[in-house]
Formats: sequence, structure tokens, C-alpha cells
Amino acid sequence: MERLLKMAVLADGSKIHKIGQWIASLKSSVSQLLFARGVLLYILSFFLGRAIVLTSISPFALAFLATAIIAKRQFAFPTFLFAVAGAITVSFSHASYILLSGLILMMLYKKWVHKVEKRIKWMAVSTFVSVVVGRLIVQAVTGTVVIYDVATFVLEAALAGFLVMVFIQSYPFLKLKAPRLKLKVEEMVCIVILSTAVLTGFVGLSIYELSLEQIGAMYLVVMAAFIAGATVGSAVGVMIGLMLSLVSAFHLYQVSLLALAGLLGGLMKDVNRYAVTIGLFVSAFLIGMYNIEVIPLEQLLLQAVVAAALFMLTPKSLISKVAKYVPGTEEEKEENEQYLQKVRDATASRVERFSEMFEALSHSFAYIDTDGKPSDPNSDVDEYLSRVTEKTCQTCLKKHSCWVNNFDRTYPVLQQTIMSIEENDTSNVNFNVGKLKNFCVKSDQVVDQMRYELSYYKANKRLKQQVKESRKFVSEQLNGVSEVMNNFAKEMVKEREEYFWHEQEIRRMLEAHHFSLEHLELFSIEKGNVDVEMTVYFNDYRGEGEKLIAPLLSDLLDETVVVEDEQSVNERNGDRTFTFSSVKNYQLSSGVAHAAKKGNFLSGDSYLMLELGKSRFALAISDGMGNGERAYLESSETLKLLKQILQSGINEQVALQSINSILSLRTSDEIYATLDLAFIDLQEPHANFLKIGAMVSYIKRGSSVYPVESGNLPIGILEEFDVEPVREELKDGDLLIMVSDGILESMNFSENREAWLKRKIREIETEDPQAVADLVLEETIRSNHGHIIDDMTVLVTKVEKSRPKWASFSSVASV
Repeated sequence: MERLLKMAVLADGSKIHKIGQWIASLKSSVSQLLFARGVLLYILSFFLGRAIVLTSISPFALAFLATAIIAKRQFAFPTFLFAVAGAITVSFSHASYILLSGLILMMLYKKWVHKVEKRIKWMAVSTFVSVVVGRLIVQAVTGTVVIYDVATFVLEAALAGFLVMVFIQSYPFLKLKAPRLKLKVEEMVCIVILSTAVLTGFVGLSIYELSLEQIGAMYLVVMAAFIAGATVGSAVGVMIGLMLSLVSAFHLYQVSLLALAGLLGGLMKDVNRYAVTIGLFVSAFLIGMYNIEVIPLEQLLLQAVVAAALFMLTPKSLISKVAKYVPGTEEEKEENEQYLQKVRDATASRVERFSEMFEALSHSFAYIDTDGKPSDPNSDVDEYLSRVTEKTCQTCLKKHSCWVNNFDRTYPVLQQTIMSIEENDTSNVNFNVGKLKNFCVKSDQVVDQMRYELSYYKANKRLKQQVKESRKFVSEQLNGVSEVMNNFAKEMVKEREEYFWHEQEIRRMLEAHHFSLEHLELFSIEKGNVDVEMTVYFNDYRGEGEKLIAPLLSDLLDETVVVEDEQSVNERNGDRTFTFSSVKNYQLSSGVAHAAKKGNFLSGDSYLMLELGKSRFALAISDGMGNGERAYLESSETLKLLKQILQSGINEQVALQSINSILSLRTSDEIYATLDLAFIDLQEPHANFLKIGAMVSYIKRGSSVYPVESGNLPIGILEEFDVEPVREELKDGDLLIMVSDGILESMNFSENREAWLKRKIREIETEDPQAVADLVLEETIRSNHGHIIDDMTVLVTKVEKSRPKWASFSSVASV
């Protein structure tokens, strides 16, 4: 029994699957028939051939034919035939006009328009000419031509030329594939005009005394209201009503009926479809009551019932598909978000691939020197010796005796001689030459050749070292770039679940406090790095952004959030866009004082104050070797490199190694620069000091002064160096004083200079950073009797706890 039941279930499932396949196949066939084979164009052309306004003006069919010729020429002639067929259902003279004007238009295109560049413009002109000529010929054959007729024909031709420009905006959306993700506003208007023109072709057609054009008009308005809301629904209603009223004064009531239906239906669109149709029935009832002498109320309500039924039978998938192309709809926003998510994922994947590539390149440069083999320190010496012996021992008769029979004696003596010559040790050179003379008959020639080859040996050694250092530098840089790109990719693909929950909570919270939220975007909700953007509508803005919304966000995200930026068109009313970010637990205020040697314009000292992200800050002083323009260029170049590398996101120690490598490899001149660098964390207040040949710094806390020092050679002296950071905790009210070497080295007295500066800092009563910097510089100059004998720079930074203007409060009442 169970087996039979399973077989029955499988059979039912197979039938359902086949039915689904059949429905999908039917949809595909209908789609291909309507769009790929042009049947939809033919249907539209037929009804546009019937469309007449103001009793005799019919510009629609020729304009649509011109559009078909430009956009889809293979469908142009059948489109023309269907337009003529539609015109025949109206009158023979009307069909003659469409036939004759269409032939003239196609002839003009073949003989002239297709050869010019701006085809659309000249196609509109050709349409104008075709309409005027066709109308004049038909009128001349069927009757007399008067001035009024000529004016009417020119007006009709002008409308036809204008409609070419309108229909060409609508034509891409009659194809199987739309060219872009959403419509522009002007394209929406053009599509509504085309739809209205097609509706005028239904005038005179009815089923059981129910007018098809009125049913179609109601259907389009209800659809527009449900998709885009009251504004678009009422606008579409006005446009369709005006067009129908041009056909006959009988349709004047359609303007008010359709506009009201679009307004009421759009207001009810957030409820459901049934509520939108209720808006249509209310409009039909109200307008029918006041126009009962024009159209029976029962007939109007029946037409509304048919339009509502068609609307209810419209598949939800079709409505959603149309809504995706209309700006401002929820479906369009969702489609854009999905598209952006796909772009974000694809970009993150590509960035990860690049990160892996840079990491592989970094490893290849890191191991290219060793190649898996240990390096031989004597390889350079052996190469040097080979060049010396090639020009001395190769032609000697005792070569076999020295290098084969007595190798252990010959090689050490020559090696020691080379080392003595390289070290310029005369006594050892003479001693080793004496040992060499005991068995070498060309000792003087060998020593002379060693001295000659020494310069080549040193140059080769230096070149190899520079190549090695360059490879190491490139490896470190590639590895740093790989890390930055990898971190960037991880940020891009960060899971959205937590973001979605927070977004819903923010929407709920603002709705509970009666804020009209227009747009919300969460860029980051990471602790200490919150970045939220929202647009809120206000009728009378009184600072609610910082007074209410920021504290509410602070309560939700469990950290203090403040308004970082605020933009609005109107001061009190309308939309306002806020950018909220994490408040820095601590904030900095800085002051700097500097003076050039002997009062010159250019100082060899340079300083930098750089914000890194939302919670880190970098302070730096660089002192170029010497004074004047050359020292200024060296120190400023060092800080410029530091700024660019740090802003790229590379680790600070890797940045310093990179700068050192660049400066040491860039030139052989002895141009060096000191660097006093401090990184301050504003969330958990502490400073990491990196001092490369720099002077001692000081932290003033109340009446106490603490020195901070570290010993490293200036940047550019050594090709390899290690920087040991010094970490110091900071507190509210601390003053961080950084000075260049000119402050300490220009003092002219016997007292310990560092102790003197420490005492002067302790004696300063003010806590203003700029005042402290000015006082330190002034005391230093006074101690040297007013002379400035070196470049001096003082950089003072005060650390203060942030105190937001508006504090957060809990939205949940405590029990």
C-alpha cells in the first residue's frame, strides 16, 4: 500500500513538473512571438492607425512607422501594412492618407535619411514632409484645399515630427531586453504618451456597450497608482484623460475620473490590490453621480469592474518586473541593492585575487636571492681572486705548484692579503706580502693587480648589496599592498545579517519617535568606527539630529554617536541628510612653533599632523641633515613619503622600512633625515613612539614631566635597521611635547640640557598647546642670548576626553 502511495506521489510530482515546463515553454513562446518576431509592434501599429484626435488629426501611425524604420527596419514594412489595415477600419480616405504618407516616408529614408549621420533628427523632418505632402495630395484628390486645411496639415505634421522623438524613447522598451536597469523620468512620460495614443485607437470599439478605451484607461491608471503611488497615478490619469478628451468632448469627464482614481489608488497602494480597486470604484461612483446625463452610472461602474478584474488577474511577477524599471519603487530599490551586492562581491573577489598575486610576488622576491641554497660569504672573494690570478698566475710556470700541489698554502695567504689591502692595514699588507714572496715569483705583480681590482670588487659588492636591498624593499612593499587589499576585500564581503538587524531596529526606533525616514545606509557599525548615513524629512527642524537621533543611535549601538555632517536644501523644512559617526573618546588639539637658523626663510625641519581613520592620529617631526634648502627638501620628502604610505593603510613599521630603503637606495650622497613619530589612539588613549635619530620627547601630566626616548640611527644611513616602538599610556589633560635637535643642541651653558628643558616644561603654567610651543621656543632662544644657531621646531599636542553636547539615554525604562 505504501509503495502504491509513493508511486502516486511520484506520478503527481511528474505531472506537476510537466505542467510547469509546459507553462514555461508557453511563456517563452509568447514572449518570442510578441517581442522577437515583432507581433507587439504590429498590434500597436494597427491601433495607432485608427487613432484620430480633434476629428481629423492622426499623427501617431506615421510617427510610429518612422520609429520602427530607425530602430527595427526588418519589421518596418509589416508595421506599415498593419497601420494601413487599422486606418481602413476608420475610413477609406484616412487609409489613403496613411498609405501615401507611409510610402513617401519610406522613399525618403531609402534615398536620403539612411545616408546622413543624425538620422533621428532628419527622420523627424522627413515625417513632417511626408505628412504634409500626403495630406495635400489626398485632399486635392477628394476635394478643394483651403488655408484652414493647410494650417491643420502643418499642425498634424509638426505633431508627427515631435512624436518621432517621443516614440524613439519608448521603442527600446518594446523589445525583449531593456537596455538599462531603470527608466528615466522622460522615458516614463514617453511610454505613457505611447500607451495613451494606442488607447485612442480603441475609441469606437465596445463589448456589450462597454467602451474598450475607457476600460484600458482605468486599467493603466490603476496599474500606475499601484506601482508608483499617488503622484504618478494621478499624473498618468490626467495625461490619459486629456488625450481621450481630444478625441471627443464626450470624454471630458475622464480627466477628473482618472486623476481621482490614480490619487485614491496610489494612497491605498501600501494596503493591497483590493484597496487600490476600491479607490477606482469610489472615483467612478463620485464622477458618475455628477455626470449621469453624459454616461449611465451603471455602465461606468461595469467598466470599472472589468478594469479591476483585469488588474486583479495581472500576474504579480509581471507587476514586479515592470516596477523594477520605475524610479522610486521598492522593487527598483531592491533591484539596485542586488545589483550593487553583485558588483561588491565581484569586486571583492577580484581584489582577493590581486592580493594573492601580490603576496606570491612578494614571496618570490623574498626568496630569489637564496634560491633554496645557503649563501657563501667567500664567493665574492673567490670571484675577486679569480680575476687577479687570471692576469697573473695563468701565464706563470709555477701555477701548477702553487694552485694544485700547495693550494692550502697559497689560498689563505692571498685571502689575507686581500683583506689587508681592503682594510688599508699597511703592516698586515707588508707581512702577508713577505709570506707571499717565499713561494711566489710574481708577488709584486700580484699585489699590484689586487690593488687595481679592488675598486671593481668594492663596486660589485655594493651593487649586489643594493640589488639585494631593492629586492627586499620590493618584497616588503608587495606584502604590504597584499595586506591592504586583503583587508579591503574582507570589509567588502562582510556579512550583512548584523547590518540588516541594526537597520531594521533603526527604522523601528525612528518610526516610534515619529520621524519620517527617507533613506538609510549603514557603512560600518564596528565599535569605534560607526559610519551611518540617513535622510529624514522634517516639517520644522529644530536640531533633532544631534538632540534626539544621535542619542538614540548611541543607545542602540552602545557607544557615543554624534552628527559628523549635516546637509539640507532648506534651513527648516524638507529632507536633511545626516552622517553619524563614533565620537572619539579623546580628542587632540595641537600647536607648533618653529624657527630657521639665523632667521632664514627655509628651515631644515618639517612637521606633520595626519589623521588616520576615525580613531588614530600621527604626529611627526623630521630634521634633514644640515640647514637650508637641501635639508628642507630632504625632511619634507621624508614626511611626504610617510604620509602617502600611511594613508594607503600599510603598517607603520613597514612604512618606515620602505622610507629607509628608498632614501638609502636613491642616492650615494650622505643625505640623511631624522624622524620623530608618534601614533596616538583616540579610543583607548596611548601613544606609540618611533624615534629614528630623534631627540627625547616629553609627556607633561599635571606637575610631572616624563621623558620618552629611544636610540636609532637616522633614516637612510643603514640599509637594514629595526625600529623598536615605545608605548606610553595617555590620560585626560596630558601634554605631548616633541622637539627637533635644534632645541637641545643650541643651548649654550653647562647645565644638563635635557634636565633644563624638562624643568622649563614643568614650570609652564598654561595648558594651551600653542602657548606651550611658543614658550619653549622662546626660552630656548633666550638661553642663547637671542641667537638662532640651528633649525628649531616644537610640536605640542594636548589629549582631552571628548564630551558630547547631547548625551545618550536608554529607550528602555528601568524597573
